[in-house]
Amino acid sequence: MIKIVIFLVASLAFISCQQKQETVATQDTVNEEFPFFIPAEKPNRPLSAAVKRNYDAYDNIRPEQTELYTQFKYTKLKGFDYNDGDGTITRRDPSKVIFENGKYYVYYTGRKSPVKPVGMARAKEATDVIPSADWDLSDIWYATSEDGFTWEEQGIAVARPPKPQPGWRSVTTTDILKWKGKYYLYFQAFMEASGLRGDFCPVSVAYADSPDGPWTHTGKIVIPNGPEGAWDQYSIHDPYPLVHDGKIYLYYKGDFDKRPELKPSKIRMQGLAIAEDPLGPFIKHPLNPVVNSGHETTLFPFKEGVAAIVQRDGQEHNTIQYAKDWVNFEIASITELLPVAAGPFVPDAFTDTKNGRGITWGISHIINADGNWNHTMLVRFDCDLSQDVDDQGMKDHHYNYSPEFHFKHALNQKQKERIKKQTEELKININ
Repeated sequence: MIKIVIFLVASLAFISCQQKQETVATQDTVNEEFPFFIPAEKPNRPLSAAVKRNYDAYDNIRPEQTELYTQFKYTKLKGFDYNDGDGTITRRDPSKVIFENGKYYVYYTGRKSPVKPVGMARAKEATDVIPSADWDLSDIWYATSEDGFTWEEQGIAVARPPKPQPGWRSVTTTDILKWKGKYYLYFQAFMEASGLRGDFCPVSVAYADSPDGPWTHTGKIVIPNGPEGAWDQYSIHDPYPLVHDGKIYLYYKGDFDKRPELKPSKIRMQGLAIAEDPLGPFIKHPLNPVVNSGHETTLFPFKEGVAAIVQRDGQEHNTIQYAKDWVNFEIASITELLPVAAGPFVPDAFTDTKNGRGITWGISHIINADGNWNHTMLVRFDCDLSQDVDDQGMKDHHYNYSPEFHFKHALNQKQKERIKKQTEELKININ
């Protein structure tokens, strides 16, 4: 009995001592300062949610070491005339850039009208020659280039078809697919002036044996709007095809949840439709929408998955995102000054690659060019979102904006009046 008692007392003493040692060790770990040189691996110690996220949510703890992080540089393109930016000529919403026949090709929304657009709010004033929006009364144009900086416009690739075929009012925002030796242009097919009810349209398609055409417009809706009450019941915008797993993965944007009392009044998200043939049928993914932000669709194969440039709208705007399974996107990096309506040069867009190499440049557009909302122009962007390039000059953490840039974003008159009223109320309360 005495031996049992002695054993129990000794055991309790050992356990108590061990607990004290663990408590001291834990306390020492908590009190230990976070190291000056950040560990490459997550430290085995308590961490704040923010520091945990640095290790758990991103490939690297520093953005400049992240392949899917970049800043963007912009260059004015040569070869395009905009009639002094008076709004009668627009080039916008470029496709992916492709390289065929020893030169680069890009396709885009082109409009040449006798007058500038009246604006979506005045869409009832639009006619067969007066556009409502910048993209109204447009055709699909294309241009070629030897170097990606100087371009030669070749003319219309896909014209508006006769009424009542889809696109009779305007064909816009195109993107290209190369599939089994043929070329396909998907585009928004408007059958009314933008602004009459909204920006409503489905997607149609044209095909050709050459990137120079001639293009055959199918006159059919290849990706229809969703049923009543669905997120994409009105808008199927920015069709963007890639080839994956032997199929065509076509991403697109929808505008929905329009609420006039809110500004902006709409939410924009992106969905996915998959087909085994370029002319369909396209089956929309059951998890749509698959990207919760972004104003246009811009994606490219990266490693075994797909990356997306997500800009302008939504909770996760100004991010580069990645989906290893091509469906479930996560934020890879956060950046700034992202290209609007970007059409990148994606050499492996149609190769069904299992190791996407990424992108380094493309064509995008700038709206409100020269301070004129009726003037939209094409520009070149460069970046480093590539496995094959390590350009640290593209990996800076921020841009320095001039005072003039900041002052352009000034208070409006209503805001000035609100601030004045607040100041007056403060003075009254003090007295």
